[in-house]
Amino acid sequence: MTDAITEPLQLVDGSSPMTSDAMLDWLTAHGWPCPTIDHAPMYTVEDSKALRVTPEGEGDIKNLFLRNKKGQMWLISCHEDQPIDLKALAGAVGAGRFSFCSEQRLMQYLGVQPGSVSPLALINDRSGVVQFLIDSALFKTPRIYLHPLINTRTTTLSTEDLIHFAVKISHPPRVVTFSPNGVHCAPHPIQSMPYE
Repeated sequence: MTDAITEPLQLVDGSSPMTSDAMLDWLTAHGWPCPTIDHAPMYTVEDSKALRVTPEGEGDIKNLFLRNKKGQMWLISCHEDQPIDLKALAGAVGAGRFSFCSEQRLMQYLGVQPGSVSPLALINDRSGVVQFLIDSALFKTPRIYLHPLINTRTTTLSTEDLIHFAVKISHPPRVVTFSPNGVHCAPHPIQSMPYE
């Protein structure tokens, strides 16, 4: 399947975002296996559940692209059923108050269209302004299923490889824990998997 982009897309620096094909080639070239399935477009978690192309499990994710009043940005990845209290999350990371980023900002910084957001899109944030947050429960799963820059494909990556990817592109994640006692965020990004 070829990338289904119908209009010219540009990042904030004026360059073109990476394509899905190039993303998969890049992962493979770095030694990270990324089996990928083509499927009908998925725009929401509900679409993903209805079209389920992956084994059911903890590796099915949702991603929120958020900003605060100062224009700082965060991408959070968590299990698809994880409720998120945006006020508590913003407090945990010292953001002040969160709102969702616009489609324009999504394109300018992550180089993807709505429904295609995943940690892999951080490769298009070449200036490194988007902070990456990962749910602690998701961090502990062996495999994660995510869109490779387009919502008509789902790629499987080991969590270990995803962390290596994020560190390689200078977006090491901070781990966020959701609990009945609130939201807690690690003070420092992780630079490698804990068992290495």
